[in-house]
Amino acid sequence: SFLFTVERLQELRIGGWKFVWLLCGSKVRLVELTCLFEVHIRPQSTSTQSGSEAPKVESAKNDFKDAKVQKAFRLAQSYGNTVVKTNRPEEGPFWQLENCQCPKCVHPDTKQRIVDTFSISPKVRPKSVRSVDAENVRVKWNDGHESTYSWNWLAAHRGNTKPAAKSAAADAIRLPRPFEVYEQRDGNPYPEVAYDAVMSEDKAVLEWLENIWKWGFSFVQGVPVDPQSTKALIERIAFIRHTHYGGFWDFTADLTYKDTAYTNEWLGAHTDNTYFSDPARLQLFHLLSHTDGKGGESLLVDGFAAAKKLAKTSPQSYKILSTSRHPWHASGNEDVCIQPSSTAPVFSVHDDTKAVYQIRWNNYDRAPKANWHINEQKEWYEAARVYNNILTDSSNEIWTQLQPGTALIFDNWRMLHGRSEFTGKRRMCGGYVNNDDFVSRFRLLKFGRQKVLDNLGNINQFKRPDSPYSIY
Repeated sequence: SFLFTVERLQELRIGGWKFVWLLCGSKVRLVELTCLFEVHIRPQSTSTQSGSEAPKVESAKNDFKDAKVQKAFRLAQSYGNTVVKTNRPEEGPFWQLENCQCPKCVHPDTKQRIVDTFSISPKVRPKSVRSVDAENVRVKWNDGHESTYSWNWLAAHRGNTKPAAKSAAADAIRLPRPFEVYEQRDGNPYPEVAYDAVMSEDKAVLEWLENIWKWGFSFVQGVPVDPQSTKALIERIAFIRHTHYGGFWDFTADLTYKDTAYTNEWLGAHTDNTYFSDPARLQLFHLLSHTDGKGGESLLVDGFAAAKKLAKTSPQSYKILSTSRHPWHASGNEDVCIQPSSTAPVFSVHDDTKAVYQIRWNNYDRAPKANWHINEQKEWYEAARVYNNILTDSSNEIWTQLQPGTALIFDNWRMLHGRSEFTGKRRMCGGYVNNDDFVSRFRLLKFGRQKVLDNLGNINQFKRPDSPYSIY
């Protein structure tokens, strides 16, 4: 337990929801604070902690129709300083700090989360909570961090008072589809193909796509060091997907687009496009140059392999990450605020095959989730922490230094990618390919057009390796 002081506070319960009134000057704020602390009220003197007279509230109008709200308003007006005490310190504060909106936690340009969620202690607690002005409240934490939240933000991110009902599907373990895991060790070559072969014959394109499907990634050797040749390479699969980053990329770390990828900072393992309703399936990078500096090693982590380990070591964590749905966003540039049409879990389960087929893991782009109970918060953060520990285990990481002339392509629905920080100037190019275009090209090259046409809709054959629906 701990104590802290605010200007005016009154607990209120309506229909199972717990609210508090905080009176700031002549304004009244109704804020649901279950996610942060439970409150108890006791009258004190009418002076503030600094000794000055408490703000006058007579001008605030009691024009609420609900009788309980009217009563709470009158009670709130009758109190001076109020002492608030938590009696459930194990609940809630982690979410509040993890979603701090200060420049140290959310990048001021990209609007992406930059705090390392899993470096925050699960036992973090607020030391004090104090209203700054009529619009904001400041929280000082026991780890030394300070957060300022607007009342509008707090009101918009209220938690649920009842846990969400769990469906029968929540009890099922849905493993990823069959796949091979690449192990980085001396003498073990990367899956790769030759540029000239891919550009000249479909047989090599099929080998390329087989590598991606089987291992999750593939290198292409002998790529001419120019954007035009790289663009033509991607188009051997399908047309390049256009997004708010444009179509084909040719960029340096200049924050042209407000995204952490457009900096020279360390970039943790993540998947791209979590904020799209349909994230891009394939992603290709080709380093054109790196001058006057060093660093920038590329990181790959097999998300399917990590998920399989999670299912084996912590089945409950796996279930939670397969069922708990989350919001995502891209809001860096002034003309962009992209959010998927529906929230999505970390592990998406295929409706037909019942296998995990897609991973969304991007702490930078995860938006604050409001509509969940405190118990769900705790469960999800614990599960995510276990998965993160697997992802960041060095034995699961593949590190490589990209060189001009070697392109890297990977399955963005399976492989997480990242980068070490670097100095100097790097020029990188590449692009995205949609899932449907990748699957179409792969099926046609592998099975032939007639067999694909003959099996249209034959989804129940997905377990047969000779079926076009074994690729999805």
